[in-house]
Amino acid sequence: MNQTPQHTATGAMPAPATRDNDDDAIDLGRLFGILLDHKQWIIAITGLFAVIGVVYALLATPIYKVDALIQIDDAPSTNPLADVNSILGKEPPSQSEIEIIRSRMVLGRAVDLLNLDVTVTPKRLPLLGDFLVRRGVERPDFAQGWASTWAGESISVSEMPVDEAMLGSTITLRVVDDAHYELIQDGELLGKGRINQLDSFADGQLSLRVTSLNAAQGAEFELTHISRMQAIEDLRKPFSVSEQGEETGILFWSMTGEQPRELQRTLNTIADIYYSQNVQRQSEEARNSLEFLDNQVPKVRAQLDAAESRLNEFRTSRDSVDLSLETQSMLERIVNLEAQVNQLELTEAEIAKRYTPSHPTYKALLEKKAQLKREMDKLNAQVKNLPETQQEVLRLTRSVEVTQAIYVQLLNKVQEMEIAKASTVGNVRILDDAGILPEPVKPKKAMIVVIATLLGGMLSVGVILLRVAFRRGVESPDQLEALGLPMYATIPLSDEQGKLSRKVKRATDKHSRKIPNGLLAERNPADLAIEALRGLRTSLHFAMLESSSNTLMITGPSPGIGKSFIAANLAAVCAQAGQRVLVVDADMRKGHMHSIFDERSECGLSDYLAGKKSLEDVIRPVSVLDSLSYVARGIAPPNPSELLMSSRFQGFLAAVSERYDLVIIDSPPILAVTDAAVIGKHVGTTLLVSRFEVNAPKEVEVSLKRLAASGITVKGGILNAMERKAAGAYGENYGYYNYSYK
Repeated sequence: MNQTPQHTATGAMPAPATRDNDDDAIDLGRLFGILLDHKQWIIAITGLFAVIGVVYALLATPIYKVDALIQIDDAPSTNPLADVNSILGKEPPSQSEIEIIRSRMVLGRAVDLLNLDVTVTPKRLPLLGDFLVRRGVERPDFAQGWASTWAGESISVSEMPVDEAMLGSTITLRVVDDAHYELIQDGELLGKGRINQLDSFADGQLSLRVTSLNAAQGAEFELTHISRMQAIEDLRKPFSVSEQGEETGILFWSMTGEQPRELQRTLNTIADIYYSQNVQRQSEEARNSLEFLDNQVPKVRAQLDAAESRLNEFRTSRDSVDLSLETQSMLERIVNLEAQVNQLELTEAEIAKRYTPSHPTYKALLEKKAQLKREMDKLNAQVKNLPETQQEVLRLTRSVEVTQAIYVQLLNKVQEMEIAKASTVGNVRILDDAGILPEPVKPKKAMIVVIATLLGGMLSVGVILLRVAFRRGVESPDQLEALGLPMYATIPLSDEQGKLSRKVKRATDKHSRKIPNGLLAERNPADLAIEALRGLRTSLHFAMLESSSNTLMITGPSPGIGKSFIAANLAAVCAQAGQRVLVVDADMRKGHMHSIFDERSECGLSDYLAGKKSLEDVIRPVSVLDSLSYVARGIAPPNPSELLMSSRFQGFLAAVSERYDLVIIDSPPILAVTDAAVIGKHVGTTLLVSRFEVNAPKEVEVSLKRLAASGITVKGGILNAMERKAAGAYGENYGYYNYSYK
C-alpha cells in the first residue's frame, strides 16, 4: 500500500506555531499569502480599472496645441536723442512685449474680430456623442429628428447683440430647414428666424444673424453671448507666451483647445493684431518726435542768432579780442559738456512723457546729468581765474558754439525722423505662423491606461489588506488553544456540502441564509470533512468515558457556523460505526435539522415538551441508516427557554439516553439566547464550534465565560470550515498540515 501526502486531509491537526514575542511585527509571508488568496479579486479589479482607463482614453476629447514664433528686433529707436541709450543702458524688451501681447488692447481686438464673445455649442449624444463625431459618423436614418448633432453638422453666427440682462444666458437654436431656425429659452419659443438676416427676439433684447445652417432638421445648438471682459479672460487662459532662452527677443506663442483649426485662426489673428499695433506704435513715435523737433528748431535758431550778435558786439567794442591757447582748450571742453547736458535735457523731455522719475531709466539719466554738471562746475571754477576780458570772450564764444552744435544736431535729427516716418516697419518679425501639432497633447492615452491599471491594483490590494486588518475571525486552532480550549477536530471546508446547501429567507430575516439540505456522510462518505468527523468520533469515544451521561451538546457563539452540519454528520459517522445514535434539534426558534433529512419541522421537540406529542411520535428514523434517528424542532413556540427548563425536558433526555448509545443535541448559539446554557446543565459533554474567519477569538472567549457562569464546562472545541490558504502556507504563525492515506 502506498502512502501519498496530499493537500487534503482525512484528519486535521494544528501545526506547531512559534509566535514572535513582538505582536506588532509584520508577517510579510502572511501578507503575501493573503494577496495570493485574493488574486482573483485583485486581477478582476485591476482589469476593471484598466478597462475604464481604456474607455476613458478613447472617449476623452483630445486637446490640440498650436504654436507660433515671433522675433523682437533691437531696431534703432525713432527717439530723436536715442543715442543716450549707449550711456544709460537699455532694458530687454521681451517682458514688456509679453505683457502688451496679453493685454486687452491686443486680445480684445481679437475677440471683436473673431466674435469670440459668442459661443456656439452643438448638442451631442450623452457619453458617445463627441466620440462618434470625431470618428466622422454622420446622422443615421433612425436618428432623423433627434436634437443631437452628428459629424458634418454645424452653423455659423456672425452677430448676436444682446441686452446686458441677457449676457451669459443660454439660448437653444433648433434647425427648422435649410433656411430657417427657431430660438428657445427655458422651454419657451422666442421666435423664428431666417439665415443671412438680422432677426430680433424677446422684445428686442436679443438679435441674431445666422449665416449658414448645415444641419438636419431638429438639430439643436446652444448659443451664449458672454461679456467682452469674460471673453478676453477665456482667451487668455489657454494662451501662453514665453521667451525662448535668455534675452533672445524670440517669443514662443501657444494655444490649446479642442478645435485645432479655430485655434490656428485665433493665434494668427492675434499675431497680425500685435504686428499692426507695433508698426503703428513705431510710426506714432516717429511722428511725435518729428513734431517735437519742428518746435525746437526755430527756438534754437533764434538763440544762436542772439548769441552771435552778442559776441560780435563785444569784439567790436574791444577791438577784436582773441582767445589764448589755454582758454581755447578750456572752451572746447566746456562746449562738449554743454552739448552732452543739452542732449540729456532733450532726452529727459521725451522720457518724462513715458516714465516717472523713480523709473530706473529716468534715474540713470538724472545721475549722468548730475555728473556732467559737476565736471562743468570744475571748469567754471577755472574760468574765474582768467582775466575778465578772456572770461567774457570765453562765455560769449561758448554760448555761440554750444547753440550752433545743438542747432546742427536738431537739423540732422529732423532729416532722420522724416526718413524714419516714411519707412516705419516696426521691430517685430513673425518667424513661424501658427501651426497645429500633428498629435493631441491631451489625453496621454498610454499614461492614462497605465495609471488606471496601477490605481486599480493598489486600490484592490489596499482594500483587501484593510479588510483583513479589520477581520478578527479565527484563522488557526492555535488561537483557540491559546484561550484554554482543547481542540478536538478541525473540519475542512467541504465543496460537496456547499452543493447540498440551499438558501432560505424567513419573514423575520433581513438576509437569506444557507441551510444544509442532505446528509454529506451518506452522499460522499470519503469527503475530507467526513474523514475529519471520523477523527472527532474517535476523540469523543475517549472523552466521554468519564462523562456522566451519553448526551453530547454541540453549541457555538453565533448562528450560521455549521453546528447542525457537524451534529448531523457526526451522528451519521457514529451510526455507521454500529452505534445507536439520536440527533436532537434543540433550536426550537430557527432549527433546520429536518432540512438535512428532507422532511418538515412539525411534530418535534417543542410539540413533545408542550405535551402535544408522545416520545414515539417525535423520534423519526433515518431511512439511509437504520441505527440513526433524529428529533426535529417542531412548531416554533413562543417560550422555548421555559420549555427547556421544564422537568419534561429532563425526562426526555433520560428516556432517550437509555434507548440510544449516543444522543447529540444541536443547540442554539450561546451568545444569541440562553437555551444552550439551560441544555448544558443536563448533558454530559459540551463541545463548542467556531467557524474559520467568522468567529473572533473574543467571541469564543465570551462564550466560554458565559457557559462557565452557568456551571457548564466545555470539553473541547471544533474549528469548522477550515480552508487551506496561501496566508497560512506562507505565514509564520498560521496554517495547518493535512495528509491523506490511500
